[in-house]
Amino acid sequence: MPTMKRIAAGLLLLLFAVPAPAEEERPEIVLGASVPMTGPFAFAGIQLNAALRDYVEWVNEQGGIEGHSVRYIAEDTGYQTDQSVSVFRRITSRADVNFYFGDSTAFQQTINRELERRDILLTGASFASELNDPERYPLQFLLGPDYAEQVGIMLEYIADEHPGAKIAFIHSDTEFGRDPIRASQARAGDLGLEVVNTIVTPPGASDISSEALKLRRSQPDFAIFHGYVLSPIPEFIRRARQMRLDTRFMGTFYTMDQTMIDEMGEAAEGFMGVMPYRYFYDESGPAPIMDVIRERNDAYRTNTYIQGWLTGVLMEQIIGETLRAGKALTGSNLRATLDAMEDIDTGGIIGVPVTFRGNSIPVARIYRADVEAGRMVPESDWIELE
Repeated sequence: MPTMKRIAAGLLLLLFAVPAPAEEERPEIVLGASVPMTGPFAFAGIQLNAALRDYVEWVNEQGGIEGHSVRYIAEDTGYQTDQSVSVFRRITSRADVNFYFGDSTAFQQTINRELERRDILLTGASFASELNDPERYPLQFLLGPDYAEQVGIMLEYIADEHPGAKIAFIHSDTEFGRDPIRASQARAGDLGLEVVNTIVTPPGASDISSEALKLRRSQPDFAIFHGYVLSPIPEFIRRARQMRLDTRFMGTFYTMDQTMIDEMGEAAEGFMGVMPYRYFYDESGPAPIMDVIRERNDAYRTNTYIQGWLTGVLMEQIIGETLRAGKALTGSNLRATLDAMEDIDTGGIIGVPVTFRGNSIPVARIYRADVEAGRMVPESDWIELE
């Protein structure tokens, strides 16, 4: 009969022979996206899709977010709201989505109630001022200043550099074009600037003869375009030069990409505008995430590509903070984390630490086109609206 000592030794050997339970596998984080890779906004959507894909690849190479790998799921929307909604429903029904990217103002307005029902946090391509309302859009945020804030930053720059200047607004006759105008007219007055004209055209207008005459009659020091991507901006500038106007022209985010400036040709010289992010080639300050982007891309990447990386960087910080607090990755918890965050480091994509005000980041910089150098150069420091 075995002795008690031998039985105990056998039990000890058996204990050490049983493998220890494996560490519980951490669930993946899912980033879903409705992206316009065809249609009129494909020029931006293709770049956004590439950026989100590249960010996810890079963050997984770094070990994921708090040890959780990230999966990216996206489908083309053709920049159609109903298709964007269908993509959202399809992706969220097939995966436990933690974070979502939307392709347009119309989609973000339409999907708002469904976000609350599914408890998912969303950001997107839109800078619509309407979306900058945490009470109406509690599970959404913008990737920079809203359109009224973008114009406000330009007006702050003008008031500081050219007190009392005369301002003209030129905007498209669309919801997009009208968005910031009323607030900007009031803001100009508050800053001691004189609004001498507000000119409205169809989007992409080819004949701006009468509008150019209105510009000549009002003789503004600065004309601010909004609601266009390119046309009719170059034609306005050419006409102004033919009429020997000293007007300086400025634009908002979607007019300010280097590709748009290149298409303007010589008319772009001196063109200025507001940009929430560093340009791909802007090495005017330390920017470790921009360094990563440049290391992974030999050729120029557009501002919407940079916007895609900012989406990932903010997602990483919001989700990381929520996980470290031991909370579930619900939209409500992620929003509470975002509201508590201050002085967020974007890795230099935005050149200063940022804090959300409402649903927006009211920070940007004025850049100026240098045609000979073939790039946009900083015209101001980073400007933050209070």
